[in-house]
Amino acid sequence: MKKKIKYSNEKIGKVEVVKDFLPKPEDLVFKENTVKVTLNLSKSSIDFFKEIAQKHGSQYQKVIRNLLDKYSSHYSR
Repeated sequence: MKKKIKYSNEKIGKVEVVKDFLPKPEDLVFKENTVKVTLNLSKSSIDFFKEIAQKHGSQYQKVIRNLLDKYSSHYSR
């Protein structure tokens, strides 16, 4: 059962809009040189990436790798 959200009429305060820099899941499918690592992820995350990869004829490891590449290149500027 979902928890009901209770809204109030209070001031929010200073708000900062953050630009969404992450790509769409379908933009995460392409090739690049790799290094093998071991990583434990939740089943729900793996299921999500497998579904995206299957829709686009790719492998879920490539989708995860490309997401991490996009994230790291954004913050290494």
